[in-house]
Amino acid sequence: MAAKRTIRWQSLRQAIGVFRYIGPYRWAFIGGMLMLVLGSVVFMVFPWAAGEMANVAIGKGRFGLTLWDFALLFAIILVVQGLLSYLRILLFAYVSEKGMAHLRTEVFAKLITLPVQYFDDKRTGELTSYITTDVERLQSAFSVTLAEFLRQIIIMIVGVVVLIWIAPRLTLWMLLTFPVVVILAMVFGRYIKRFSRRRQDSLATANHIVEEAIQHIRTVKAFVAEWMEMRKYRNAIDSVVQISLKFARVKGLFFIFVVTFLFGALFLILWLGAWYVSKGMMDVGDLFAFVMYTAIMGGAIAGLGNLFTQLSESVGAAARVLEILEYPSETPITQIEVHPKNYIRGDLHFEDVHFAYPSRPDVEVLKGVHFTIKEGQKVALVGPSGAGKTTLTQLVLRFYKPTKGTIRINNRPIEDFPLTEYRAQLAVVPQEVMLFSGTIEDNIRYGNPRASAEEVRRAATLANAMEFIDRLPDGMRTYVGDKGFQLSAGQRQRIAIARAILKNPRLLILDEATSSLDAQSEHFVQEALERLMKGRTSIIIAHRLSTILDADKIIVLQNGRIVQQGTHAQLLSDTDGLYYSLYKLQATGVPM
Repeated sequence: MAAKRTIRWQSLRQAIGVFRYIGPYRWAFIGGMLMLVLGSVVFMVFPWAAGEMANVAIGKGRFGLTLWDFALLFAIILVVQGLLSYLRILLFAYVSEKGMAHLRTEVFAKLITLPVQYFDDKRTGELTSYITTDVERLQSAFSVTLAEFLRQIIIMIVGVVVLIWIAPRLTLWMLLTFPVVVILAMVFGRYIKRFSRRRQDSLATANHIVEEAIQHIRTVKAFVAEWMEMRKYRNAIDSVVQISLKFARVKGLFFIFVVTFLFGALFLILWLGAWYVSKGMMDVGDLFAFVMYTAIMGGAIAGLGNLFTQLSESVGAAARVLEILEYPSETPITQIEVHPKNYIRGDLHFEDVHFAYPSRPDVEVLKGVHFTIKEGQKVALVGPSGAGKTTLTQLVLRFYKPTKGTIRINNRPIEDFPLTEYRAQLAVVPQEVMLFSGTIEDNIRYGNPRASAEEVRRAATLANAMEFIDRLPDGMRTYVGDKGFQLSAGQRQRIAIARAILKNPRLLILDEATSSLDAQSEHFVQEALERLMKGRTSIIIAHRLSTILDADKIIVLQNGRIVQQGTHAQLLSDTDGLYYSLYKLQATGVPM
């Protein structure tokens, strides 16, 4: 229990922390709250005025007012109420839109500056929901829910005060019965809501089966799996039916409760009021006002339950959003200027490097790796899948830190370089290129946003990309579509190479950049890569050993260890080595 209270208090503290994002608009927020209070008080005048008007109609008015006076009063109430409501909505909308825009910007800025390690155990949908669904929920809380919650509380307080004034005895009966019944109804309603959520979840599962089967209809038909999909869907629908029938039974009990107890309590109050009127203990207009106030307060009490649930969800959303904002960033958001003292010069040394991914600390991926890459050398990493090739490059990129050992450039630990200045001097051409959904020019310019149009075109020319760009109707202005899938794999690779050329890196990483290309595309890409690597320190992950025959050094990895190093000719001379087996397997297709 103590732990739960601690978590709730922490979540509440985080939710309150969100208020700093509306701090610059606090006067608009205070103005909105003032409009809320005034509007609620003005609204609560209406039931009293309606009751007093009934007294006037039967000749028992107490304040010397006429029916025409009440007509004017009602008109004033409506106009003032409308104006106050308009100002309240406008002010709260201004506060929520401005404040949440600020919050969205900060959440996105935080997300893109978090270390890669943070994203390892997070799903993309989960992260995007933070900046969409959760912030939307907070915006709704500031613009609607919080205001409505406070309005209902004001209505209840003012209502009780007025009822005690006009009918103290009847108010005592109402306070003894009505709130208890309404609170029980709220508890019952939350129980029903849980059933409703279970039904929705069950239905979502069934819909997911339909969606997945349609998306993979060719696979379903190829494996003659229609019967299996039908069985899965029928089981899911049976689950929906069972939950729905339970839901119906609980709803039926709830309606019995509402009819028997909620309306019973209301009828009891009405009967007592009528009895007081018959005995001359209460005016009929006061009874009319009492009934209106009771109905309004009952609605307020019932609404508080739902509003409280929504505010609780907002507290949870605030906790999730602020958890991101409090996570330490690895880089600032600023345009990078590399200071000369931080230029990457000299040799790259791996010194007894060990590494295990944070999500799997008990599985060591690299085990005492030790090697040197001379400045300007072209070095290839080869080995079976899972040998640790990609992990090595991720350590060079500083996506992770070694669990043991050191990586140095010119005898300086790479952690000593400011991270943004360090990465500004590296470029990566991956195996699977995912372009941004803009134009070809936008994607190439990603390597250097300040490059001129001539520099962009020159980079594309060096990357052999102009060969296909000039054939497109819109040339450089051609939109590449989502993830660049309107272009072929070879075209995407050449754009990635042009992007790397435009960045003009000192250290280049090629992650199997030609492994998935056809012969013609590979020729264009390989030619462009040779231009890109010229004069640069280059690390190449290669499965096709034919592409690295002229590498200055080939490092052979197996099970996280270096088992061989040397040139192609040196490694091939060792007929008992792993490299010889891999090369012969690719050349002949027969294991050695």
